[in-house]
Amino acid sequence: MEHLLIKGKKALNGEVMISGAKNAVVAIIPAAIMANGVCIIDNLPSIEDVRCLQDTLIKLGAVCELIGEGTLMVDSSNLTNFNATFDSVRRIRASYYLMGALLGRFKEAKVALPGGCNFGTRPIDLHLKAFRALGAEIEEDYENGIISLKAERLIGTDIFLDTVSVGATINAMLAATLAEGVTTIENAAKEPHIVDTANFLNMMGAKIKGAGTDVIRITGVEKLHGAEYMIIPDQIEAGTYMIAAAVCGGNVCVKNIIPKHMDSLSAKLREMGCVIEEGDDYINVISTGKLRATRVKTMAYPGFPTDLQPQMVAGLAKAEGISLLTETVWENRFQYIDQLKKFGCEISVDGRVATIHGVNQLFGADVMATDLRAGAAMVIAGLASNGITKIGNVRFIDRGYEKIEYKLKALGADICRVKE
Repeated sequence: MEHLLIKGKKALNGEVMISGAKNAVVAIIPAAIMANGVCIIDNLPSIEDVRCLQDTLIKLGAVCELIGEGTLMVDSSNLTNFNATFDSVRRIRASYYLMGALLGRFKEAKVALPGGCNFGTRPIDLHLKAFRALGAEIEEDYENGIISLKAERLIGTDIFLDTVSVGATINAMLAATLAEGVTTIENAAKEPHIVDTANFLNMMGAKIKGAGTDVIRITGVEKLHGAEYMIIPDQIEAGTYMIAAAVCGGNVCVKNIIPKHMDSLSAKLREMGCVIEEGDDYINVISTGKLRATRVKTMAYPGFPTDLQPQMVAGLAKAEGISLLTETVWENRFQYIDQLKKFGCEISVDGRVATIHGVNQLFGADVMATDLRAGAAMVIAGLASNGITKIGNVRFIDRGYEKIEYKLKALGADICRVKE
């Protein structure tokens, strides 16, 4: 068992370099198996989800190895296996992108149901609806946790997503890339990692237009070739350090980011009393640590990200006044609140709305990360607390944050990882 130990109440100062985007790389690695050639993926974050996908691709028969720090080589030239039913597939949520990638390349796929963080019902019915629209027959074996897909041909079509879904948008895009004819995805999600996945596919020879808007058009091609591509910076990791700087006080430069991706968070931190200075590829967060209450509502991009909701709740726990945070994306993403209350936070939840009464002091606590972003919220609360905080279930945090204790130490935090 590993834990993070934090001695709080340290101001944060200095620079932090943001890694490649988790939400982009977990789609781009599966997309690489669609190429009949070698793909080089740069700015790769060293996180557990990447290691799970690397293990999965190797078991499928691809050559998949690190060729330098932050660079992954994937050679799927001789890949013939479309059965992704390994334990590594079940450990992460984004493994469902193997469905679209394998179906596109082989017109057949057998994929274990995904795992990952559990913060509410997250069905894949929209993904399957898109695959069926393209011509796939699907067998859902929920007793054994396996989805089987097969198509004689994939035919381009019009796909309307009933609700905005990042996963369904990317999966439909993957399969449609190697379909015959033109596919139109309407009511598509617009997140930056969708644009990044589309750009990677286009580098391999795909013909995708409109990524980043609510209508994406894909003209199918016969095959894809290898390519070299650099992952965009991680919007959520950047936001986590920005919120930590706001709560702890100090002056932190968050580097290697796309400031435009941070607009919704930057606006809220300004409302809370922080000074936000933007450059071409960085944001400075300057804070006294004394914050004002505000209202936040999670929404699809370009709205406030649901993946920053737990971190923001931890930040608002010390803001003067009463804050309201409304979660519109996932119905059970407040399940970490009981852990956060151990720090002395005054938070109540009614349905999808959390009411946060700011307090003057938080106190170190012994807590557990209930999921990836909730784990980041525990870290922020620990940094802002008097005394020592012990955080268990660190494996959740490792799924999406590269070397989090080292990056925080470099900013002046008193944090270490211990084994028991």
